Amino acid sequence: MSMHTAKDVPSVLIARVLLALLPDGEYPMMINHELLRDKGILELHPEGPLEAADFILITSQVDTYLAEHAKLHGVLIRAKSFPGWKDFAAMLAHFKFLKDHIKKIERVAIVADGVVADVMPGIADHFVHAQVRHFGYMRADEAMEWIDQTGKAQINPVA
Repeated sequence: MSMHTAKDVPSVLIARVLLALLPDGEYPMMINHELLRDKGILELHPEGPLEAADFILITSQVDTYLAEHAKLHGVLIRAKSFPGWKDFAAMLAHFKFLKDHIKKIERVAIVADGVVADVMPGIADHFVHAQVRHFGYMRADEAMEWIDQTGKAQINPVA
């Protein structure tokens, strides 16, 4: 008898099966998100412990965008505090998203309060290509302006 692992089944297929089990194909997302295609900015608003299915949907939308554009100008993550992961599969899905996309993201704004948010940019500098900056939870507008500067520089380069 052979054992099958999660690697044997594509994650997109797993997500489709999970979504098919829910009424009207609705899934209660733990990460509210919006891809601002005109600016190349992904906004993420975690509402509870992160789940693997959240990353599957976000990955699909980001990959579609990246098929037409070289990079995301930025990712804005806004949360009162880091909600953690629902389970080990969610953590792996999160790390896979980061591994597959981090070189295609120019800036990351962490809009949150707390010690973890304060130290995150310093830790991230050792591992990621993107510029990472922390903003207090009430400074989301300033964070968006900071990310948007990158996009405007790309669209209207200074001669």
